[in-house]
Amino acid sequence: MRGARAGLWAALAPLLCGCALALRGGLLYPRESPSRERKDLGGLWSFRADLSDGRRRGFEEQWYRRPLRESGPTLDMPVPSSFNDVGQDGQLRHFIGWVWYEREVTLPQRWTQDLSTRVVLRIGSAHYYAVVWVNGVHVAEHEGGHLPFEADISKLVQSGPLDACRITIAINNTLTPNTLPPGTIHYQNDSSKYPKGYFVQDINFDFFNYAGLHRPVLLYTTPTAYIDDITVSTDVDQDTGLVGYQISVQGSDHFELEVRLLDEDGKVVVQGSGPQGLLLVPAAHLWWPYLMHEHPAYLYSLEVRMSARAADGPVSDFYALPVGIRTVRVTRTQFLINGRPFYFHGVNKHEDADVRGRGFDWPLLVKDFHLLRWLGANSFRTSHYPYAEEVMQLCDRHGILVIDECPGVGITLRESFGNASLQHHLQVMEELVRRDKNHPAVVMWSVANEPASYLEPAGFYFKTLIAHTKALDPSRPVTFVTNSNYAADRGAPYVDVICVNSYYSWYHDSGHLEVIQLQLQTQFESWYKTHQKPIIQSEYGADSIPGFHEDPPLMFSEEYQKSLLQQYHLVLDQKRKEYVVGELIWNFADFMTNQSPNRAIGNRKGIFTRQRQPKSAAFLLRDRYWKLANETWNRHSEPKLQYFGTRPFSF
Repeated sequence: MRGARAGLWAALAPLLCGCALALRGGLLYPRESPSRERKDLGGLWSFRADLSDGRRRGFEEQWYRRPLRESGPTLDMPVPSSFNDVGQDGQLRHFIGWVWYEREVTLPQRWTQDLSTRVVLRIGSAHYYAVVWVNGVHVAEHEGGHLPFEADISKLVQSGPLDACRITIAINNTLTPNTLPPGTIHYQNDSSKYPKGYFVQDINFDFFNYAGLHRPVLLYTTPTAYIDDITVSTDVDQDTGLVGYQISVQGSDHFELEVRLLDEDGKVVVQGSGPQGLLLVPAAHLWWPYLMHEHPAYLYSLEVRMSARAADGPVSDFYALPVGIRTVRVTRTQFLINGRPFYFHGVNKHEDADVRGRGFDWPLLVKDFHLLRWLGANSFRTSHYPYAEEVMQLCDRHGILVIDECPGVGITLRESFGNASLQHHLQVMEELVRRDKNHPAVVMWSVANEPASYLEPAGFYFKTLIAHTKALDPSRPVTFVTNSNYAADRGAPYVDVICVNSYYSWYHDSGHLEVIQLQLQTQFESWYKTHQKPIIQSEYGADSIPGFHEDPPLMFSEEYQKSLLQQYHLVLDQKRKEYVVGELIWNFADFMTNQSPNRAIGNRKGIFTRQRQPKSAAFLLRDRYWKLANETWNRHSEPKLQYFGTRPFSF
């Protein structure tokens, strides 16, 4: 047994070392501890859009050098939120260009006077390109609208008798062929139809391009020598859990590390020391998905204590990381969690709601999780961008599996497969893996959605991108979501799981429900024969307007949406016995899109309305998902689940 465990450690060690080499610099979620404090900067910020022709007036006049109100009229803007739907100004709703945010913050005296304290500004999400100043001094820039970034501002707030600082953030939501997602600016030069300088932003994705400070902005502290990053990888040897860890420290080369793993009752299970190690957990409680085990989502706590000698004397730091012990494996026909076959019965979502747009909102998030559990959903895909860190944390706590998708949506132009796009895409995947690598709920990375993967340059592009992602994290499978033809897709040979979107009898053969079964069977059989990999039906669905009823079913009625889903389910029930390992409905809830003749105030394919009220299809899907859950439960000789109960449904 000792030799077997040594072998397992030998397998885990290169993984941890590889992550450390590839992901330089940590991005641990800011948690309060005996050595760390945080100050949330949510609330009302001053806001101003740069309406000048070139959108450059703010930089030319250096609005960051003085309070924003001195540059001209400002608005109150809630953070987090999108700026688009908060006001009554149609120009602001569709604004493209630079907008400016500002907030003056009072700091605790110990933060400004204690030179052994490190003060960090963290921005959860700024869509799309952000430039940040503190007290008029440039501190950070970041490209990409869905991942956090930080700046150490200690020297700026500890340089004199200051008890406040002024934070200015300029954000530009312009998309180009090389951004993720891509877009193009199209100027209308016909002076008989459009005013001078008129332009629109064209996009190839079907959701509204909300912009602003979408997630929490906060300040937090660490000691000057601090725990910078923790990488965890888990495995199982019979009933023993294996937790490999690697810890990096910044600010000192002379430090000691103590590591403890605590169970849910707060009891120490195993201890270790040093920056790298393997913890053996006897009779380990495994992290199981919701509805797959009587006690799903079991989380240990990895407590790390650092003692170091810094330039200003001895310091200590403490950080606690939730850890779930579980394994993920993929075969030619199965997706395995802890060695057992797992079937995804879940949803695709959007971070989208009335007024707040894509802004993070705790009540809405908790409501969505109640609905997921009511529905019997065990998973979702973060379509089509990374969701807030707090979403991932709730998934860890409640056993909802996540296919974690980067913002690679709308990659349809040949130009978007060039070197500039690829380099940025590689960087985005590094940031995503760095942020989410320790979440047990994250079981697969998705590097794109519906790209033009039939184009000639797509082969090299996805081969490189997927290999890079696997090098960053060899412990998880990698996919992208395709709607290309099985014989023409140049990226599919490199994925671990085929994820395919299809909308039979909606976008194709519209209104003809009778062709779904044949076309869906052909789809599955063609993909599997060609690639011999498990398949997920990653999108399917139909729009429905609440209250529209037609019998026989007609498009946009609630009856048509239900009937279309039922036709898909007949084939899915056949193929899930072979090689289909999941189904994700499009979509969890209605969401906003750009205006078009095909969109009646947004995409209406949700089984819930945008206000989270169920359509008829929600009840159909609920019956199906609980039936699937009961089948899974019975396969493992456990008591039958009920729609309502204690732990399986309690939140």
